[in-house]
Amino acid sequence: MAGNTSVPGATVVSRGLALLFAFDDAHRRLTLSELARRADLPLPTAHRLVGELVAGGALVRRTGGEYVIARRLWQVGLLAPVETGLREVAAPFMNDLHATTRATVHLAVREGTEVLYLERLSGRASVPVVSTVGSRLPLHATGVGKVLLAHAPDEVVTQALARLTRITPYTITQPARLREQLDRVRRDGYATTVEEMTLGACSVAVAVPAGSHVVAALGVVVPSLKRDRARLVAGLQVAARGIGRSLA
Repeated sequence: MAGNTSVPGATVVSRGLALLFAFDDAHRRLTLSELARRADLPLPTAHRLVGELVAGGALVRRTGGEYVIARRLWQVGLLAPVETGLREVAAPFMNDLHATTRATVHLAVREGTEVLYLERLSGRASVPVVSTVGSRLPLHATGVGKVLLAHAPDEVVTQALARLTRITPYTITQPARLREQLDRVRRDGYATTVEEMTLGACSVAVAVPAGSHVVAALGVVVPSLKRDRARLVAGLQVAARGIGRSLA
């Protein structure tokens, strides 16, 4: 819960921020009463400020009455130095990769136990995918997600393995099997999926290194990996190393 912002002298800005900061990874949808409680605000004050945040495009009210963070805040977040710098550095490498493969190209980072998509390039020849810039998807069902999970702290891996939801009939939901895949990702240097997030779509992804750390994942989505896997992996690794060197 946010600190006590209902004390005398608390500013409108601090109260508005308390409402926004009431959302977190475990609280993505909140009712008005939940927002008021988590922001430590009187219900009438929360009602008034939430209405202003909705009108200003910071929050969205769902049909069920719950509130969620609006896409506009994501766009503002992209102005943060890390995200902006990463996307700008990656852009030419992603463009080259897309021009070569004509596939959907993803740049993503880990956000808790989800993969957060920073950039996506696609074209008429690309396979339909569910990802969009700013969207979050499960780590275990995406190529970029598996790469990020393979290099995540142990506690994140444990949390992710405890919530292996089935999205398609081919989604990996057995913890032991996924652990084997993560070991393979670290050994081989790339991850793959076969129709685990979207039917008819396969993916391959690699880590984007910056020094000794993995800062992002770079991946492509294609109809099949049967023939071009080696070529795609090579192209991704060249691009990922280029991004990493530019970041350094």
